[in-house]
Amino acid sequence: MTTQPIQPFGAIDEMLAALDGVARVDADRGTVSVLDAGRFRDSGIDRLIATAVFAEGLERDVARWIIRAAAADLGIWPASIHTLYMAAGRGEYAHRTAPAINVRALTYDTMRAVFRAALANDCKIMLFELARSETSYTQQRPGEYASNVFAAAIKEGFRGPVFIQGDHYQISLKKWGTDAEGELDALRDLTTEAIAAGYFNIDVDASTIVDLSLPTLAEQQQGNAHVTATFTQFIREIEPEGVTVSIGGEIGEVGLRNSTVQDLHAFMNAYMTELQDRERMAGRNLAGISKISVQTGTSHGGVVLPDGSIADVAVDFQTLKELSEAARVDYGLGGAVQHGASTLPEEAFGHFADAGAIEVHLATAFQNQIFENPAFPGDLRDEMYTYLDQNHADERKEGQTDAQFYYGARKRALGPFKRQMWDIPVEARDQIAGALEQSFSLLMQRLRVAGSADLVDRFVPRVDVPAPVPQALTQTLAGEKVHAMVGAEETLEEVEGE
Repeated sequence: MTTQPIQPFGAIDEMLAALDGVARVDADRGTVSVLDAGRFRDSGIDRLIATAVFAEGLERDVARWIIRAAAADLGIWPASIHTLYMAAGRGEYAHRTAPAINVRALTYDTMRAVFRAALANDCKIMLFELARSETSYTQQRPGEYASNVFAAAIKEGFRGPVFIQGDHYQISLKKWGTDAEGELDALRDLTTEAIAAGYFNIDVDASTIVDLSLPTLAEQQQGNAHVTATFTQFIREIEPEGVTVSIGGEIGEVGLRNSTVQDLHAFMNAYMTELQDRERMAGRNLAGISKISVQTGTSHGGVVLPDGSIADVAVDFQTLKELSEAARVDYGLGGAVQHGASTLPEEAFGHFADAGAIEVHLATAFQNQIFENPAFPGDLRDEMYTYLDQNHADERKEGQTDAQFYYGARKRALGPFKRQMWDIPVEARDQIAGALEQSFSLLMQRLRVAGSADLVDRFVPRVDVPAPVPQALTQTLAGEKVHAMVGAEETLEEVEGE
């Protein structure tokens, strides 16, 4: 097997030298022109994404900027799915459920598999997302995660908008109880960082502060509506010009009691009142949420049995259908969103489109496929499990078997072992990614987003939002120009002297 991993660039000069004749970097204009797309895809992009992920400081920032600028030149740009979902809210399309895929591990390889499946199925309705908690334990900040999306799209020859989403930008109930304003500030900071990186889709999750002990549904949902409206206004104030960031709300915390249409009405009535108050104060219209996440019987990661298998889950598709219909008909939203569904049996996924769900969130099953693929190195898995025993034993619940503990805790090892997983021999990574690609392809077909490219092309306009050029790149290129000018002057003096 191939064991030599792709190494990051060690310096900006080295990076630019490798791109000579392949891509033209123009810091003054803030552009990258890809001169030889074949060579750029064959090798250049691999080293750039390795640098964007594993380098530190200036080289990392320059690599991330070059990837994003090169993507734009190749017809790939970060986009909001808001206008597409609003078209669904108007009834201009129906029964297509967007897969929102949380990529926790082998990120570049996994995203490449998604794009290969998308190209094979003529699909452009899919989102790449990462939750607030996942950002922490996978050690993937927004700039890194977005760079992986752009790089994977470049590598596979995808063209069009890419939808990158902040999933479960969630209020921590514990922190909310001790320092509510500090918790809001932390979420504002993450949201700002994410939008700057190209996350033009943000799911605000204040369902954690729904208080079911209060006597009326309106009172129970008031805090949720207030925070969601607060963040709607905040996002509208910082979103790029020409972009309406897609914002999602949530009325039912995943794993708790099922949502009802009455919950939806209580939340939306309070939310719309709050938003209208903010519009009056701001003196302008504020586009609201485009979708609503609900609970219909699932739990994140599924329920693992003592032998390590996953318990059957009964999703209440009738409730999901009623919630989606109410969201569209009564409020013009795209529909309801289902969380925690990746561990459901394959045959269940067609029911989401039948029920009119606008989006379904999928994470743990793909993580499982990586860990459990025969090509995944057993010694690395053992090392990761030893790490969990030594560092996360406090998460083991009384009576849990090893299979149950490792299943629930192994996501905690993804960040600390990110580099070791990146260095898995390419043949093994290709085998894992090949299996994932088959799963993604099947999902696209069952969720009925295969053949959706024309819908996206019709409803999602291209809006170019250039990222600021890193000062280090500007200085490096300026230094090269000075060096070239000095060399030219010396040559001229030599000629004149002769």
